[in-house]
Amino acid sequence: MTPLRSRMINDMKLRNFSTKTQTAYLSAVAGLAQYCKQSPDRINNEKIQRYLLYLKEERELSWSSCNIVICGLRFFYSKTLGKTSTSLSIPPRKQQTRLPEIFSFKELERLFVSASSPKRRALLMTTYAAGLRVSEVVNLKVSDIDGERMTIRVEQGKGNKDRYTILSKRLLEELRLYWKMYRPRIWLFPSQNPKKSMHIGTAQKIYYQEKERAGLTKGRGIHTLRHCFATHLLEAGTDLRTIQVLMGHNSITTTMVYLQVTRKRLESLQSPFDLLDLSQINNFQHKR
Repeated sequence: MTPLRSRMINDMKLRNFSTKTQTAYLSAVAGLAQYCKQSPDRINNEKIQRYLLYLKEERELSWSSCNIVICGLRFFYSKTLGKTSTSLSIPPRKQQTRLPEIFSFKELERLFVSASSPKRRALLMTTYAAGLRVSEVVNLKVSDIDGERMTIRVEQGKGNKDRYTILSKRLLEELRLYWKMYRPRIWLFPSQNPKKSMHIGTAQKIYYQEKERAGLTKGRGIHTLRHCFATHLLEAGTDLRTIQVLMGHNSITTTMVYLQVTRKRLESLQSPFDLLDLSQINNFQHKR
């Protein structure tokens, strides 16, 4: 490991960056150095901008991927090297609003009932019943399930924050049956190596396989179950602030997106089309 790379790693550790962020930022700097065939501390602004243009036009990376590279390079030059004069920018992303697809209760029942194993069923049920991110559900420990207080402890979720979410009575029963069959010791959903938790990619794969098995076409990933949790709570009358806390959202604005997908809210609205008097159409048809 070069002294420069070591310095950057230490700078990120001091700021409590996640392992995922550290890997992405290091990859950004390494990619620039490889492209320019120079040590990154000797690369000027013109070459950096040329590299970013290469990523966008030749490699056709998405805006979000380019933005991660930008953030990594900006951190390296401004924090590790102290070069505040380095200018990095890409045009702002056009706003895209994609509302999450929500499963009905019947569709969720099909997903859970048709699951090919108790472990897979427990994984999907826990994700939905507690409104968890995939990274959170695979990192649950057996000790995080509190049957007395009826809570689930989410340790170091997004933003390195701990929180509690609800533990459904029905889920607790399912988890007890699951535990009797598999006897997990540390991790609630371990990998083949019981000392390690299930990989995020494995959980995603399980979701896609079981979704196909159930004949469901909605939902792009296991995160759909988290969207369903929030939407169904809102439809049941739970206030937004409570949902925000359970979901671990930093801002209420993030939670408010579920107002746009609740079925009851749409059903309560009346289209202005229903206010039109179109009785003359029937009269005209009868005359013909």
